[in-house]
Amino acid sequence: MIQNHQQNSKKTKIFSIVNQKGGVGKTTTAINIATAIASVKKKVLLIDLDPQGNASTGLGIENDVRVTTIYDVIIGQSTASNAILNTKIPNLKIITSTVDLSACEVELVGIENREYLLKNSLVEIIYDFDAIIIDCPPSLGLLTINALSSSDAILIPMQCEFFSLEGLSHLLNTVGLVKENLNPDLRVSGIILTMHDRRNKLTEQVENDVRSFLGDKVYENYVPRNVRLSEAPSYGLPGVIYDSKSSGSLAYIKLAREIIIRESI
Repeated sequence: MIQNHQQNSKKTKIFSIVNQKGGVGKTTTAINIATAIASVKKKVLLIDLDPQGNASTGLGIENDVRVTTIYDVIIGQSTASNAILNTKIPNLKIITSTVDLSACEVELVGIENREYLLKNSLVEIIYDFDAIIIDCPPSLGLLTINALSSSDAILIPMQCEFFSLEGLSHLLNTVGLVKENLNPDLRVSGIILTMHDRRNKLTEQVENDVRSFLGDKVYENYVPRNVRLSEAPSYGLPGVIYDSKSSGSLAYIKLAREIIIRESI
């Protein structure tokens, strides 16, 4: 699927896929990028940090199998290693999520250093993978702050529409605050343009604005609107497996190659 890229470093790269705006293709990006990276024999862990559990569903993990989840890990009732499940995809493992995670932010209010609970839980498995990808909820609450505190870099899926520009500015401000106060090594790996429609003049305008503002922080490859990507989760498969020849899947394969090279995974 992707030509293997020589590994330059043994250090596990941790990425948060984050955008406080819902419906931008965040989970679709998480499962397809994770699968594409795993396809070149890299060991990948996907952490479903969204109470909706869509990343778990999109990889075909039924609710009754999600016995030990990321909720149990964060509140200290399980180690990360005990929560890891295999997926249908070789080299790709997952820590799942359920709606229980929605109570997490309230339960952790009085906990000291609560922003580092996820980071501390990952210490035991940090050398077991080439990449860890965290699918964040569509908010900038405590769960997302935990993800950002744990990560080396963030990937920001962004739909090409006007309101996305306002949301991006707010998100980048939050990243700056986390970098300043919690994780000085945090950086933006890149912006991923999703639901891209070349026929729409607004798409072209937003893309030009973002590329002008952020330059090479915007990934060269973008993800077009694609029905096959939308269908795939109902079959419990990533789009790149469900229909590897669709325009959306081919875009994610190219994007994963770009990420592997840029980040030396």
